[in-house]
Amino acid sequence: MPETARIPSALLPMRARVAHRRQGPDDVATLSLCPVDGRLAPFRPGQFNMLYAFGVGEIAISISGDPGNADSLLHTIRDVGAVSHALCQLQPGDMLGLRGPFGKPWPVDAQAGRDLLIVAGGLGLAPLRPAILQALAMPERFRSIILVVGARSPTDLLYPEQLRDWAGEPALALSVTVDRATPGWSGMVGVVTTRLARALDRCDPANVSALVCGPEVMMRHCCLALEDMGVPPDAQWISMERNMKCATGSCGHCQFGADFVCRDGPVFRWDRVAARLRIRGI
Repeated sequence: MPETARIPSALLPMRARVAHRRQGPDDVATLSLCPVDGRLAPFRPGQFNMLYAFGVGEIAISISGDPGNADSLLHTIRDVGAVSHALCQLQPGDMLGLRGPFGKPWPVDAQAGRDLLIVAGGLGLAPLRPAILQALAMPERFRSIILVVGARSPTDLLYPEQLRDWAGEPALALSVTVDRATPGWSGMVGVVTTRLARALDRCDPANVSALVCGPEVMMRHCCLALEDMGVPPDAQWISMERNMKCATGSCGHCQFGADFVCRDGPVFRWDRVAARLRIRGI
């Protein structure tokens, strides 16, 4: 038996080619990837891949594509370091390495019969996009689907064309807000927590399930606000971000208390991590 036959397929690196590239806000690029070495493994919303820029390094990037489309992968990447900078510079036809998918997913299927609230702050819309697409593919399973999106300014909003499409989606109640307006902005202004009460005004909080992703401080304040409104802590999930190197919980770089974010997350139930998120330095 070949040695590689005993290695889980997610751990085996494969080559992928950039099929399309879209520039988002100034420091964000979205890459659509097609496999070169065989077929892409199916993924679930909330999972991530390890992307490798040849000669530079490897980082964990959430998958932001449609889980119902197995022919291509979408990754939205912010240019914040050497590897992410190299990935953001890739153009159609360029190659990169890929491992995955890894991690615990958003529990979308398990929320059938409930009001599904999705709260995205900034780049947090990227890991949540697959969950939104999955929910919209079967809207009859939920009492309602509510999406609250926030960004620092209108120019920082991810996927603006899709947000306009979602605004006309009858199965989705969409609320978009920005921290500060710019000339020409006629939408809402304020942090996402200020929109939660209005978003849930027709829901029984005890029947709400919340998926939250964004900066850590934003997730903490959102979940605490939802608790105050009566949303059960065990019906809220967040996606954590830490320095993930191996994606298997072996190297220890992403240890978060007793958990490893790459193996036990990145999606965690709020009541599992809430106490730790109040401790500085973890």
